[in-house]
Amino acid sequence: MRNQVLAFAFCSLICGSTFAQQKSPQRMLPAEQEMTLQYGADRLGKRHDAAMERFRDNRLGAFIHWGLYAIPGGEWNGKVYNGAAEWLKSWAKVSADEWLKLMDQWNPEKFDAKKWARMAKEMGVKYVKITTKHHEGFCLWPSKYTKYTVANTPYKKDILGELVDAYNKEGIDVHFYFSVMDWSNPDYRYDIKTKEDEEAFRRFLEFTDNQLKELATRYPTVKDFWFDGTWDASIKKNGWWTAHVERMLKELLPGVTINSRLRADDYGKRHFDSNGHLMGDYESGYERRLPDPVKDLKVTKWDWEACMTIPENQWGYHKDWSLSYVKNPVEVLQRIVHSVSMGGNMVVNFGPQADGDFRPEEKVLAEAIGRWMKKNGECIYGCDYAGLEKQDWGYYTRKGNDVYMVVFNLPFSKWLTVKTPRGLKPVEAVTLDGQKVKVVETTNNEYNVAVPEKVAGEPFVIKLKVETVEGAVDKYKAALT
Repeated sequence: MRNQVLAFAFCSLICGSTFAQQKSPQRMLPAEQEMTLQYGADRLGKRHDAAMERFRDNRLGAFIHWGLYAIPGGEWNGKVYNGAAEWLKSWAKVSADEWLKLMDQWNPEKFDAKKWARMAKEMGVKYVKITTKHHEGFCLWPSKYTKYTVANTPYKKDILGELVDAYNKEGIDVHFYFSVMDWSNPDYRYDIKTKEDEEAFRRFLEFTDNQLKELATRYPTVKDFWFDGTWDASIKKNGWWTAHVERMLKELLPGVTINSRLRADDYGKRHFDSNGHLMGDYESGYERRLPDPVKDLKVTKWDWEACMTIPENQWGYHKDWSLSYVKNPVEVLQRIVHSVSMGGNMVVNFGPQADGDFRPEEKVLAEAIGRWMKKNGECIYGCDYAGLEKQDWGYYTRKGNDVYMVVFNLPFSKWLTVKTPRGLKPVEAVTLDGQKVKVVETTNNEYNVAVPEKVAGEPFVIKLKVETVEGAVDKYKAALT
């Protein structure tokens, strides 16, 4: 069987390189024009099993980028690099051998998995994505397939295992980030151009399979695999392998979710196949940005997740945050709410220090988000796109007959405009701390909701109870023009 797979891999390498890129990913072809694909989307539309519903209802997650790059913190040989700290090896042109000597310094004496889990719990996140291995190739678990692991550092212990146990005990789902691109492995190739490349990359894919199986079997409570480092030509020419990995993990871990970054189809199209259908279980291309509600987003078509940094372009620990803009808690909250208002999840990134502690600014932000979520989390968890026209005061989310108005911008008029589809009527409005507020019908399908008398000095939420009125007709005559 293994020989058959390898032979097919070789065929895919040769064939994949001959095809040009197809249509833009989200432009779906009419059914009669769709091409036959072996490695395209395995289904159309959203998953609706219990595991996927849980992923969707969780809405708020945290990202942890932690690896050897936390030790230099963006500085190499006295020079500070502005780029993302986890890419420092590339920015400073450091050889793999020299970079991996950082393992001798890996001894995070302040690391306490239970404290990390409590911080996440207090922040209100429902899941945490952990970098099991970033591009540098250093593994936070004692992998038996490479020497570049925590087991061969002064710390020695299984960091990933400690985190999985601690987060799970706090009721937080664990997701695994995994970089396919691996700078530590001599068999990795950016492209496949020679017979030697083919043989080396075949060994690399087998190595990667083994590590993924190891993660899935060693930590069976993992709920999601979030792949990265899959943009090189070598992966795009091996769409068969990306489809194989998705199937393999779903067989090992029934219900596990897989992000769209893993996948490439027969022709090297990524995220979306050549027919415009999403590959994987949710779209994961929204990094430090949100989808455009017109150009990108088809709310009912697929699930999606965005991820954001606190400094503008830092995932791993960088010692100097003054080099980029740093978001305040309200800006982070706004991105969280905005995501949910468009039917997506949001993941907020943290880059722990080399000693295993979080920087003070991250702790302050996590505490601020947590205080707000304790009071207002009802408008986030389990909520979705509301179907109402967005207004300048903020965002809507919805759960059943509850529509939440999340107010970020207070109007001078002290009235919040609400426009509803015909037949949808707000019958009650109350803040999440219990203040009843007035609702006034102003014209057809349009209402004014009063700003509460007592307004907190932060974004606040008004819950509208809505009902559907059958056979609703316009009561107000349109102007004659």
